Parts: sequence; structure tokens; C-alpha cells
Amino acid sequence: MADIIILIAVAVIIALALKGTVKHFKGEGACCGGGSKGLIKETRKTLEHEKIGEKTIQIEGMHCDHCRQSVTRALNRIDGVAANVDLKKKQAVVSFDRPIDEKRLKEAVEAEGFQVVSLRDSGYIG
Repeated sequence: MADIIILIAVAVIIALALKGTVKHFKGEGACCGGGSKGLIKETRKTLEHEKIGEKTIQIEGMHCDHCRQSVTRALNRIDGVAANVDLKKKQAVVSFDRPIDEKRLKEAVEAEGFQVVSLRDSGYIG
């Protein structure tokens, strides 16, 4: 009888762990010290001047909304940049109103602990 109780307890623990893991990799669970209580109310950054270009950055390592917010804040700290980060697409679309060094964009993302896979012009003609 004790063996059956232990087996049921282990099965419940495994089921809960699998549920949390699936949510984590879908970007729905808390990770990276984030979670729903750790989210900051965001205001979308707007450019001070007319947009002259746009770049798309493919990013690996983002798993949750906290990750997305970290990347958004890092890119938006750069003068002349307004970023829109999409967790599902694993990318950031960066609009800019002045010439921007691609190396600076990459360094901002990687300083937050994420990997830049590619960085390309979005084809915007201003």
C-alpha cells in the first residue's frame, strides 16, 4: 500500500514538472527571475525625429515576457532607437531616426544574456 502512495506522489510531481516545463518553453511561464508579478508596465518608445530606417534582429534565448522586456529596455536605452520585440518570432524590429551602429545593437542584446543570431535591414525606405 505504501508503494502505491509513493508511486502516485511521484507521478503527480512529474506531471506538475512537465506542465511547468511546457509553459516555460512556450513563453508563458515565469523564468529569468520574472513572472507576472515582475512585469513592468511598458510605455512604447517613440522616436524624436522622422524614422530613417529599420533593422530586424533575430534573437535566441528569450523564453518569457520578462526576457522580452529585458531586450526591449536594453535596445530602447540607445538614443535614436525604438524597439518592438516579438517573443514568438524571437526577433526585435528596431526603428531608428539617426545612423545606428549595428555593433551597438548587438552588444545591447548580448549584455542582457541573449544571443544575436542575425541582424539585417528590414527593407524600410524612409
